[in-house]
Amino acid sequence: MSTEHQTIRPQPGILDIAPYVGGESSLKGVNRVIKLSSNENPHGPSPRAIAAFRDTAASLALYPDGGHAGLRRAIAEVQGLDAERVICGAGSDEIISLLCQAYAGPGDEVIHTEHGFSMYRLCALANGATPVEVRERERVTDVDAILAACTERTKLVFLADPNNPTGTLAGAGELARLAAGLPPQALLVIDGAYAEYVRAPGYDAGLALVEGRDNVVMTRTFSKIHGLAALRVGWGYGPAHVIDVLARVRGPFNVSLPALAAAEAAMRDVEYTSHCVVQNEVWRDWLAKELRRHGVPSDPAHGNFILARFDSPETALACDEALRRRGLIVRRVAGYGLPDCLRLTVGDADACRLLAEAIGAFMTGTHP
Repeated sequence: MSTEHQTIRPQPGILDIAPYVGGESSLKGVNRVIKLSSNENPHGPSPRAIAAFRDTAASLALYPDGGHAGLRRAIAEVQGLDAERVICGAGSDEIISLLCQAYAGPGDEVIHTEHGFSMYRLCALANGATPVEVRERERVTDVDAILAACTERTKLVFLADPNNPTGTLAGAGELARLAAGLPPQALLVIDGAYAEYVRAPGYDAGLALVEGRDNVVMTRTFSKIHGLAALRVGWGYGPAHVIDVLARVRGPFNVSLPALAAAEAAMRDVEYTSHCVVQNEVWRDWLAKELRRHGVPSDPAHGNFILARFDSPETALACDEALRRRGLIVRRVAGYGLPDCLRLTVGDADACRLLAEAIGAFMTGTHP
Protein backbone atom coordinates (compact mmCIF):
# COMPACT_ATOMS: atom_id res chain seq x y z
CA MET A 1 0.00 0.00 0.00
CA SER A 2 1.38 3.38 -1.01
CA THR A 3 1.69 5.97 1.76
CA GLU A 4 2.52 8.90 -0.52
CA HIS A 5 -0.09 11.62 -0.98
CA GLN A 6 -0.58 13.25 -4.37
CA THR A 7 -0.64 16.85 -3.18
CA ILE A 8 0.50 16.93 0.48
CA ARG A 9 4.23 16.38 0.34
CA PRO A 10 6.99 16.41 2.98
CA GLN A 11 10.19 18.40 2.65
CA PRO A 12 12.71 17.21 0.03
CA GLY A 13 14.87 14.34 1.24
CA ILE A 14 12.45 12.87 3.79
CA LEU A 15 11.01 10.24 1.45
CA ASP A 16 14.56 9.11 0.69
CA ILE A 17 14.93 7.99 4.30
CA ALA A 18 14.59 4.33 5.16
CA PRO A 19 13.37 4.22 8.78
CA TYR A 20 16.05 3.24 11.28
CA VAL A 21 15.82 -0.38 12.39
CA GLY A 22 17.15 -1.21 15.84
CA GLY A 23 18.56 -4.52 16.99
CA GLU A 24 16.10 -7.37 17.44
CA SER A 25 15.17 -8.48 20.94
CA SER A 26 13.11 -11.63 20.34
CA LEU A 27 13.09 -14.73 18.14
CA LYS A 28 9.98 -16.61 17.11
CA GLY A 29 9.83 -20.02 18.75
CA VAL A 30 12.82 -19.36 21.04
CA ASN A 31 12.13 -18.96 24.75
CA ARG A 32 15.57 -18.02 26.08
CA VAL A 33 17.14 -15.22 24.08
CA ILE A 34 20.46 -13.47 24.65
CA LYS A 35 20.40 -10.09 22.93
CA LEU A 36 23.82 -9.03 21.65
CA SER A 37 22.64 -6.78 18.84
CA SER A 38 22.30 -3.28 20.31
CA ASN A 39 25.54 -2.68 22.25
CA GLU A 40 23.72 -2.40 25.56
CA ASN A 41 25.53 -2.64 28.89
CA PRO A 42 25.00 -6.23 30.13
CA HIS A 43 25.55 -5.08 33.73
CA GLY A 44 22.77 -2.50 33.59
CA PRO A 45 22.84 0.94 35.18
CA SER A 46 24.45 2.01 38.41
CA PRO A 47 22.40 1.10 41.51
CA ARG A 48 22.59 4.79 42.38
CA ALA A 49 20.99 5.67 39.05
CA ILE A 50 18.18 3.18 39.66
CA ALA A 51 17.55 4.67 43.11
CA ALA A 52 17.54 8.21 41.71
CA PHE A 53 15.06 7.17 39.03
CA ARG A 54 12.72 5.67 41.64
CA ASP A 55 12.95 8.75 43.82
CA THR A 56 11.36 10.88 41.08
CA ALA A 57 8.09 8.91 41.12
CA ALA A 58 6.33 11.39 43.40
CA SER A 59 7.34 14.32 41.17
CA LEU A 60 5.99 13.13 37.83
CA ALA A 61 3.40 15.93 37.72
CA LEU A 62 6.19 18.49 37.55
CA TYR A 63 8.09 19.73 34.53
CA PRO A 64 11.81 18.87 34.53
CA ASP A 65 14.53 21.50 34.76
CA GLY A 66 14.55 22.90 31.25
CA GLY A 67 18.13 24.06 31.64
CA HIS A 68 19.44 20.66 32.81
CA ALA A 69 21.55 22.50 35.40
CA GLY A 70 22.18 19.57 37.74
CA LEU A 71 23.15 17.16 34.99
CA ARG A 72 25.32 19.69 33.17
CA ARG A 73 27.11 20.46 36.42
CA ALA A 74 27.70 16.75 37.12
CA ILE A 75 29.05 16.19 33.60
CA ALA A 76 31.33 19.21 33.90
CA GLU A 77 32.69 18.21 37.31
CA VAL A 78 33.34 14.56 36.42
CA GLN A 79 34.69 15.23 32.94
CA GLY A 80 36.58 18.45 33.71
CA LEU A 81 34.51 20.64 31.39
CA ASP A 82 32.85 24.05 31.34
CA ALA A 83 29.20 23.47 32.29
CA GLU A 84 28.10 26.47 30.19
CA ARG A 85 29.31 24.65 27.08
CA VAL A 86 27.46 21.40 27.79
CA ILE A 87 24.10 20.71 26.16
CA CYS A 88 21.83 17.76 26.96
CA GLY A 89 19.39 15.95 24.72
CA ALA A 90 17.13 12.94 24.34
CA GLY A 91 20.06 10.69 23.51
CA SER A 92 23.06 11.82 21.50
CA ASP A 93 20.82 11.19 18.48
CA GLU A 94 18.97 14.39 19.33
CA ILE A 95 22.21 16.37 19.51
CA ILE A 96 23.12 15.03 16.05
CA SER A 97 19.66 15.97 14.77
CA LEU A 98 19.88 19.47 16.27
CA LEU A 99 23.25 20.03 14.60
CA CYS A 100 21.77 19.13 11.22
CA GLN A 101 18.69 21.26 11.90
CA ALA A 102 20.79 24.25 12.84
CA TYR A 103 23.61 24.05 10.31
CA ALA A 104 22.54 22.02 7.26
CA GLY A 105 19.71 22.53 4.81
CA PRO A 106 18.90 22.47 1.11
CA GLY A 107 22.04 23.02 -0.95
CA ASP A 108 24.33 22.03 1.91
CA GLU A 109 26.37 18.84 2.25
CA VAL A 110 26.93 16.61 5.26
CA ILE A 111 29.91 14.23 5.14
CA HIS A 112 30.02 10.83 6.80
CA THR A 113 32.17 7.74 6.26
CA GLU A 114 31.00 4.66 4.41
CA HIS A 115 30.68 2.46 7.51
CA GLY A 116 29.54 5.26 9.82
CA PHE A 117 26.43 5.44 12.01
CA SER A 118 23.32 5.58 9.80
CA MET A 119 21.74 8.47 11.73
CA TYR A 120 24.18 10.93 10.14
CA ARG A 121 22.70 10.31 6.71
CA LEU A 122 19.13 10.20 8.00
CA CYS A 123 19.42 13.51 9.86
CA ALA A 124 20.97 15.21 6.83
CA LEU A 125 18.13 14.04 4.59
CA ALA A 126 15.49 15.03 7.13
CA ASN A 127 16.74 18.61 6.93
CA GLY A 128 16.99 18.74 3.14
CA ALA A 129 20.79 18.53 3.05
CA THR A 130 22.78 16.16 0.85
CA PRO A 131 24.65 13.36 2.61
CA VAL A 132 28.08 12.66 1.13
CA GLU A 133 29.53 9.22 1.82
CA VAL A 134 33.32 8.97 1.93
CA ARG A 135 35.30 5.74 1.71
CA GLU A 136 37.29 4.31 4.59
CA ARG A 137 40.64 2.56 4.37
CA GLU A 138 40.21 -1.04 5.56
CA ARG A 139 37.41 0.01 7.93
CA VAL A 140 39.40 2.93 9.38
CA THR A 141 38.70 6.63 8.82
CA ASP A 142 40.59 8.07 5.86
CA VAL A 143 41.18 11.74 6.64
CA ASP A 144 42.59 12.50 3.20
CA ALA A 145 39.44 11.12 1.57
CA ILE A 146 37.25 13.27 3.83
CA LEU A 147 39.23 16.42 3.08
CA ALA A 148 39.09 15.68 -0.64
CA ALA A 149 35.30 15.42 -0.41
CA CYS A 150 34.90 18.83 1.23
CA THR A 151 33.50 21.65 -0.88
CA GLU A 152 32.14 25.14 -0.30
CA ARG A 153 28.81 23.42 0.44
CA THR A 154 30.15 21.23 3.27
CA LYS A 155 28.59 22.26 6.58
CA LEU A 156 29.05 19.22 8.84
CA VAL A 157 31.48 16.31 9.01
CA PHE A 158 30.32 13.47 11.27
CA LEU A 159 32.87 11.02 12.57
CA ALA A 160 32.32 8.37 15.24
CA ASP A 161 35.45 7.58 17.24
CA PRO A 162 35.41 4.68 18.00
CA ASN A 163 33.36 4.02 14.92
CA ASN A 164 30.19 1.95 14.93
CA PRO A 165 30.00 -0.78 13.66
CA THR A 166 33.71 -1.25 12.95
CA GLY A 167 35.04 -0.44 16.44
CA THR A 168 38.12 1.27 15.00
CA LEU A 169 39.80 4.52 16.08
CA ALA A 170 40.90 7.35 13.80
CA GLY A 171 43.70 8.49 16.09
CA ALA A 172 44.19 11.85 17.79
CA GLY A 173 46.70 13.06 15.22
CA GLU A 174 44.38 12.29 12.33
CA LEU A 175 41.45 14.02 14.03
CA ALA A 176 43.57 17.11 14.57
CA ARG A 177 44.65 17.09 10.93
CA LEU A 178 41.02 16.77 9.86
CA ALA A 179 39.84 19.66 12.05
CA ALA A 180 42.63 21.88 10.79
CA GLY A 181 41.93 21.07 7.15
CA LEU A 182 38.18 21.67 7.04
CA PRO A 183 36.77 24.59 5.04
CA PRO A 184 35.97 27.61 7.24
CA GLN A 185 32.18 27.13 7.18
CA ALA A 186 32.26 23.49 8.35
CA LEU A 187 31.94 21.87 11.76
CA LEU A 188 33.59 18.59 12.75
CA VAL A 189 31.34 16.49 14.98
CA ILE A 190 33.14 13.74 16.91
CA ASP A 191 30.61 11.17 18.06
CA GLY A 192 31.96 9.57 21.24
CA ALA A 193 29.10 7.20 22.04
CA TYR A 194 31.65 4.52 22.95
CA ALA A 195 34.38 6.82 24.27
CA GLU A 196 34.36 5.50 27.83
CA TYR A 197 35.36 2.03 26.63
CA VAL A 198 38.58 3.21 24.97
CA ARG A 199 41.84 2.39 26.78
CA ALA A 200 44.23 3.66 24.10
CA PRO A 201 47.04 5.93 25.40
CA GLY A 202 46.39 9.62 24.79
CA TYR A 203 42.76 9.17 23.78
CA ASP A 204 40.53 12.03 25.02
CA ALA A 205 37.42 11.66 22.81
CA GLY A 206 38.30 14.88 21.02
CA LEU A 207 38.27 17.08 24.12
CA ALA A 208 41.56 18.84 23.34
CA LEU A 209 40.27 19.73 19.89
CA VAL A 210 37.01 21.11 21.27
CA GLU A 211 38.92 23.21 23.81
CA GLY A 212 41.49 24.44 21.32
CA ARG A 213 39.39 25.18 18.25
CA ASP A 214 36.06 26.82 17.34
CA ASN A 215 34.98 24.25 14.72
CA VAL A 216 34.78 20.99 16.70
CA VAL A 217 31.87 19.53 18.70
CA MET A 218 31.82 16.24 20.61
CA THR A 219 28.75 14.17 21.49
CA ARG A 220 28.31 11.49 24.15
CA THR A 221 25.55 9.21 25.41
CA PHE A 222 24.25 7.61 28.60
CA SER A 223 22.90 4.65 26.62
CA LYS A 224 26.09 2.59 26.50
CA ILE A 225 28.53 2.55 29.44
CA HIS A 226 25.93 4.05 31.81
CA GLY A 227 23.24 1.51 30.89
CA LEU A 228 20.42 4.04 30.50
CA ALA A 229 19.35 3.30 26.92
CA ALA A 230 15.66 3.20 27.86
CA LEU A 231 15.75 6.76 29.24
CA ARG A 232 17.26 8.43 26.16
CA VAL A 233 19.85 10.86 27.53
CA GLY A 234 22.87 12.26 25.71
CA TRP A 235 25.05 15.33 25.80
CA GLY A 236 27.30 17.45 23.68
CA TYR A 237 30.25 19.75 24.33
CA GLY A 238 31.44 22.43 22.01
CA PRO A 239 32.41 26.06 21.45
CA ALA A 240 30.07 28.62 22.99
CA HIS A 241 28.78 29.81 19.62
CA VAL A 242 27.56 26.29 18.73
CA ILE A 243 26.02 25.51 22.13
CA ASP A 244 24.15 28.83 22.02
CA VAL A 245 22.64 27.92 18.64
CA LEU A 246 21.64 24.41 19.72
CA ALA A 247 20.02 25.76 22.90
CA ARG A 248 17.84 27.99 20.70
CA VAL A 249 16.44 25.12 18.61
CA ARG A 250 16.07 22.31 21.14
CA GLY A 251 12.77 21.68 22.90
CA PRO A 252 12.38 23.44 26.26
CA PHE A 253 11.85 20.17 28.19
CA ASN A 254 13.60 17.67 25.94
CA VAL A 255 14.93 15.45 28.75
CA SER A 256 12.51 14.03 31.31
CA LEU A 257 12.85 14.50 35.07
CA PRO A 258 13.51 10.78 35.77
CA ALA A 259 16.10 10.70 33.00
CA LEU A 260 17.89 13.77 34.35
CA ALA A 261 18.01 12.34 37.87
CA ALA A 262 19.23 8.90 36.80
CA ALA A 263 21.83 10.34 34.42
CA GLU A 264 23.24 12.67 37.08
CA ALA A 265 23.59 9.78 39.53
CA ALA A 266 25.15 7.58 36.86
CA MET A 267 27.69 10.23 35.89
CA ARG A 268 28.76 10.71 39.50
CA ASP A 269 29.12 6.97 40.17
CA VAL A 270 32.59 6.78 38.65
CA GLU A 271 33.45 3.60 40.55
CA TYR A 272 30.61 1.70 38.89
CA THR A 273 31.51 3.12 35.49
CA SER A 274 35.10 1.94 35.95
CA HIS A 275 33.87 -1.53 36.90
CA CYS A 276 31.87 -1.77 33.65
CA VAL A 277 34.85 -0.57 31.61
CA VAL A 278 37.13 -3.22 33.09
CA GLN A 279 34.61 -6.02 32.61
CA ASN A 280 34.08 -4.99 29.01
CA GLU A 281 37.80 -4.89 28.28
CA VAL A 282 38.39 -8.34 29.80
CA TRP A 283 35.60 -10.07 27.89
CA ARG A 284 36.04 -8.08 24.67
CA ASP A 285 39.67 -9.16 24.44
CA TRP A 286 38.81 -12.73 25.44
CA LEU A 287 36.04 -12.96 22.83
CA ALA A 288 38.24 -11.54 20.05
CA LYS A 289 40.97 -14.06 20.90
CA GLU A 290 38.51 -16.96 20.87
CA LEU A 291 37.09 -15.88 17.52
CA ARG A 292 40.58 -15.69 16.01
CA ARG A 293 41.23 -19.19 17.30
CA HIS A 294 38.20 -20.35 15.36
CA GLY A 295 39.27 -18.57 12.16
CA VAL A 296 37.11 -15.44 12.55
CA PRO A 297 39.26 -12.27 12.49
CA SER A 298 38.33 -8.82 13.73
CA ASP A 299 39.99 -5.42 13.86
CA PRO A 300 41.33 -4.16 17.20
CA ALA A 301 38.09 -3.18 18.95
CA HIS A 302 37.72 -0.09 21.12
CA GLY A 303 34.00 -0.13 21.98
CA ASN A 304 31.73 -2.67 23.64
CA PHE A 305 31.37 -4.75 20.49
CA ILE A 306 33.44 -6.70 17.98
CA LEU A 307 33.07 -6.70 14.20
CA ALA A 308 33.51 -10.35 13.27
CA ARG A 309 34.66 -10.84 9.67
CA PHE A 310 33.83 -13.96 7.62
CA ASP A 311 35.07 -15.13 4.25
CA SER A 312 31.85 -14.19 2.42
CA PRO A 313 28.40 -12.65 2.92
CA GLU A 314 26.94 -16.14 2.65
CA THR A 315 29.08 -17.42 5.53
CA ALA A 316 28.16 -14.43 7.70
CA LEU A 317 24.46 -15.00 7.01
CA ALA A 318 24.73 -18.72 7.71
CA CYS A 319 26.54 -18.05 10.98
CA ASP A 320 23.86 -15.58 12.02
CA GLU A 321 21.16 -18.16 11.32
CA ALA A 322 23.04 -20.75 13.37
CA LEU A 323 23.33 -18.31 16.27
CA ARG A 324 19.63 -17.45 16.09
CA ARG A 325 18.71 -21.12 16.37
CA ARG A 326 20.59 -21.12 19.67
CA GLY A 327 18.86 -17.97 20.89
CA LEU A 328 21.79 -15.62 20.28
CA ILE A 329 20.85 -12.38 18.54
CA VAL A 330 23.72 -10.40 16.97
CA ARG A 331 23.62 -7.62 14.39
CA ARG A 332 23.81 -8.04 10.64
CA VAL A 333 25.61 -5.04 9.15
CA ALA A 334 25.07 -5.41 5.40
CA GLY A 335 23.23 -2.08 5.58
CA TYR A 336 26.52 -0.50 6.68
CA GLY A 337 28.33 -1.87 3.63
CA LEU A 338 29.72 -4.87 5.53
CA PRO A 339 27.75 -7.88 4.27
CA ASP A 340 30.51 -10.33 5.23
CA CYS A 341 30.50 -9.24 8.88
CA LEU A 342 28.45 -9.55 12.05
CA ARG A 343 28.59 -7.07 14.92
CA LEU A 344 28.73 -8.81 18.29
CA THR A 345 27.95 -6.90 21.49
CA VAL A 346 30.25 -7.84 24.36
CA GLY A 347 27.92 -9.39 26.92
CA ASP A 348 28.63 -10.71 30.38
CA ALA A 349 30.89 -13.71 31.01
CA ASP A 350 28.21 -16.32 30.34
CA ALA A 351 27.03 -14.63 27.14
CA CYS A 352 30.57 -14.32 25.78
CA ARG A 353 31.31 -17.97 26.49
CA LEU A 354 28.09 -19.10 24.81
CA LEU A 355 28.73 -16.87 21.80
CA ALA A 356 32.32 -18.08 21.35
CA GLU A 357 31.26 -21.71 21.67
CA ALA A 358 28.42 -21.27 19.16
CA ILE A 359 30.60 -19.53 16.56
CA GLY A 360 33.30 -22.15 17.07
CA ALA A 361 30.76 -24.91 16.51
CA PHE A 362 29.55 -23.20 13.36
CA MET A 363 33.06 -22.77 11.97
CA THR A 364 33.94 -26.42 12.61
CA GLY A 365 30.65 -27.71 11.25
CA THR A 366 29.53 -29.19 14.57
CA HIS A 367 26.63 -26.83 15.22
CA PRO A 368 23.11 -28.26 15.60
